[in-house]
Amino acid sequence: MAVKKKIIYRGAEAEILLSKYMNYKAVEKRRIEKGYRIKELDHKLRSLRTKEEAKLMIEARKSGVAVPIIYDVDLENYTITMEYLEGKRLKDILNNVSEKERKKLCKMIGENIARLHSNNIIHGDITTSNMILFDDKIHFIDFGLGEINSEIEAKGTDLHVLMEAFEATHFKYPNCFDYVLQGYKSILKEEAEPIIRKIEEIVKRGRYR
Repeated sequence: MAVKKKIIYRGAEAEILLSKYMNYKAVEKRRIEKGYRIKELDHKLRSLRTKEEAKLMIEARKSGVAVPIIYDVDLENYTITMEYLEGKRLKDILNNVSEKERKKLCKMIGENIARLHSNNIIHGDITTSNMILFDDKIHFIDFGLGEINSEIEAKGTDLHVLMEAFEATHFKYPNCFDYVLQGYKSILKEEAEPIIRKIEEIVKRGRYR
């Protein structure tokens, strides 16, 4: 009997469906067809991006960052089937915890980003919407805009996206990003300095546009 799947989120690039895999509650991420693209090109791009995202998730896990377990990758249907995390998005909880807990969580975020960056993994969309607190670990989700890139610019941009997300969503707690950088520096040590300087440069660029 076919499992009834419920769409729980639909974005510009993909839809997320609640599903089952064997006896496990699962999530399917399926890349959406783009009608404006030539069909063959659309198939090639969706298949490639599905494959690349799965590879990034595997590399992230190897680097010590928690991500959902991948159960299946279907390149013909542009779908990654993965573990459903019974946790809460950091976006929904970060404003409602104590300052001590907020500092701890933000430092954990920074440590995890540092582990990604030390392995040249760029997430591409680091926001608290793409982090789930589950089993006392912060799990990173949605690597759809990610890549392997060793450049300081890419790492600075990754962090700048998070800085802007904090300013938009957690503006009442301006120390959040400072705590993230504390965690980041605790892992990368002196290697963090040029990346943090790059964030400042990106901010200045934005001011003078």
